[in-house]
Amino acid sequence: ALASRFPVVERLVGAEFFGAMARAFVFGHPPRSPLMIRYGEEFPAFIETFGPAARRLPYLADLARLEDARTRAFHAADAAPLAAAAFAALDPGRLAELRIRLHPSVRVVPSRHPVVTLWSMHRPGRSPGPIADWRGEDALVARPALEVEVHRLRPGTAAFFLALGRGSPLGDAAEAGAAASEEFDPAAALTALVALGLAASLHPGTAEIDR
Repeated sequence: ALASRFPVVERLVGAEFFGAMARAFVFGHPPRSPLMIRYGEEFPAFIETFGPAARRLPYLADLARLEDARTRAFHAADAAPLAAAAFAALDPGRLAELRIRLHPSVRVVPSRHPVVTLWSMHRPGRSPGPIADWRGEDALVARPALEVEVHRLRPGTAAFFLALGRGSPLGDAAEAGAAASEEFDPAAALTALVALGLAASLHPGTAEIDR
């Protein structure tokens, strides 16, 4: 069950290392339900405490979080993403007050490590290689249609999406992105939100939305 949920983690560390890590996890976290669909949700946090992985592979826990986010996105509720026309009809003067309900499948995985690159190069059929520019990469995972998608976010955009997910208005979310990185581009973040189909509904004005 763990290998099927975290196939890239297994491929990166090898079957023997993964097996030892998985057995240690299972002994401490036995299944509580015959339905194995949710088993392994605590595995990323466990990896942070598993000595051999924590010492040698400090990025492994975040890679597992990305894979866990993909599973959660796959099983999230369906919703029709908003078309760009819904945003075009808004009053530009009140955009800062706009609250956006994100698609139920949206997950954000911030990381100090290049997790999107690591995940991509260790997928089946890919050939791992050296990473010349080892810097943090924040991942966005979503399933606006049939397939789960993984995107590398621009600096500050993770904070922007996390704020929207908490129900913050668009103006406050933009401030959160700017506070997270001087390179944050609010126009690019909003464009990505529309182009990737990440919005499920809009709530103009100051009305709270049910998260």
